[in-house]
Amino acid sequence: MIKSSSTKRTLTFFIIALIFFFGIGCHKDTEQEKVKKIIVGVQTAAEKKDIKKIITRLSKNYKDPQGYDYDTIKGMLLGYFFRHQKIHVYITNLDITVQDSAARALFQAVLSGGNKVESVGDILPERLGMYSFEVSLHKEPDEWKVTSAKWDQVGAGEERGP
Repeated sequence: MIKSSSTKRTLTFFIIALIFFFGIGCHKDTEQEKVKKIIVGVQTAAEKKDIKKIITRLSKNYKDPQGYDYDTIKGMLLGYFFRHQKIHVYITNLDITVQDSAARALFQAVLSGGNKVESVGDILPERLGMYSFEVSLHKEPDEWKVTSAKWDQVGAGEERGP
């Protein structure tokens, strides 16, 4: 039996601390957080030129308004990665909405591509563009997958690929 009041307080504090820490450790991501992880994961994979990781985020049923499907997106990525040794992606204004098994992510991204930095002139990217993206996702059995994406270059009147 615990007799001292300081021991009781210490034990009570310890139990409350355990409950608090276990509660934080059991945090489960919201659907919005899961979708954000997909978008950020694609961003990171693009900078690493990891096509496999990007493609695993796409639904096999991917189809977008530009007429691209799963295979053409894969080919487009291969071409872009082949042309540019270095790729940087900066995402801003990320807005995610989730409704049941559908999600939409709106954001802007600055994409730049270039070659290895061998001189001062190589610091500036060969290609730089800012794009507005509208990405549709669907919750498939294993995780959220990108089912469609629409992008427009900011400041340009026509649609272009990144």
